[in-house]
Amino acid sequence: MSTLSPAQLRACLSIRDLSDPAQGPHALQLVVDDLAAALGSAWDAEVRVVRSSPVVSLADNYDNLGYAADAVTREERYTRYADAGHVLRSHSSAMIPGALRQLAADADLEATATVGGSPADVLLVCPGMCYRRDSIDWQHTGTPHQLDLWRVRRDRPCTDADLTEMVGQVVEAALPGSRWRTEPKVHPYTEHGRQIDVWWQGRWVEIGECGLAAPGVLAGAGLPVPTWTGLAMGLGLDRLLMLGKGVPDIRLLRSVDPRVAGQMLDRSTYRPVSHQPPVRRDLSVVVDAGVDTSAELLGDRVRTALGADADVVETVEVPAETSYDELPEAARTRLGIAPGQRNVLVRLVVRALDRTLTDADANRLRDQVYAELHQGAVSEWATGAGR
Repeated sequence: MSTLSPAQLRACLSIRDLSDPAQGPHALQLVVDDLAAALGSAWDAEVRVVRSSPVVSLADNYDNLGYAADAVTREERYTRYADAGHVLRSHSSAMIPGALRQLAADADLEATATVGGSPADVLLVCPGMCYRRDSIDWQHTGTPHQLDLWRVRRDRPCTDADLTEMVGQVVEAALPGSRWRTEPKVHPYTEHGRQIDVWWQGRWVEIGECGLAAPGVLAGAGLPVPTWTGLAMGLGLDRLLMLGKGVPDIRLLRSVDPRVAGQMLDRSTYRPVSHQPPVRRDLSVVVDAGVDTSAELLGDRVRTALGADADVVETVEVPAETSYDELPEAARTRLGIAPGQRNVLVRLVVRALDRTLTDADANRLRDQVYAELHQGAVSEWATGAGR
């Protein structure tokens, strides 16, 4: 198993969590507050805000949420391992098992029941930054912010009707007046799982997932079922804020440009500032047969190659792939491709949010990505410097 080096782990942990008030104000925190207030008020529930270290046990990130031992998401190409037993959380749901255990262990649990014997009703609010190997485009990043909202109730079962009501309340609080729908989606920690989409600029956009809390997850944390039941929901905080404010690029959420950063302190409509021109570079690279060129893994490799410059990458796409057998002989010679390898066209679009990139800048970035991806015997460098 490959784990993060101490330097890599420190670099990951140095990234600011925009959802954490202790690290400075940001509009993402207002989304969390508004959703917690809306649901807590509608249900008259006790609201518990849970924040924890982004380094979590492998068990809480996967096992205690019902993930199978052979789930593909556990692989190191998708998960950042700190050591054999700990990972950088890949989703905010990793905070849920601990929050449920705390709920079960509370000595004053009986006090959560309201006067008159009404069932206990608790809303767990778990916001935080996560670490993913993800594609690069206007709405994806390797460090997204997510929010888990779990309603856990005693003595009165949570139902599908309760879940539908919750979805409506969340959409109205986050994106007032928006049209929404749900579609079936399987999650290991829910039953009757759904995906939540909203209608935005003429198309459906996913904002989260939900379902009835899986009995095994509740029981595993010490909450006996069927006495305790729950509603489980996970939301993309970045996307909710972007759709609500009209922010066109997820990188703007972290912008240090005062004209942009000042707008990331409230939920009012985003006012565009002057944009720098994009620069496109097409890379023709050779990769071995087993190399995964999916958007998520390609995006992660590009971020690794560029390091501190990764934030200037706007999109990475693969318009075409061609096998060795499909290439003419002249192309095989030019690329230095061997039988079994394939030629991949990678389209890299770079645009800095705070400055104009020169052709020399773009060529340097292009060559860094090329050096990371290309496995052919012949190299083509934009800078002429070679490697």
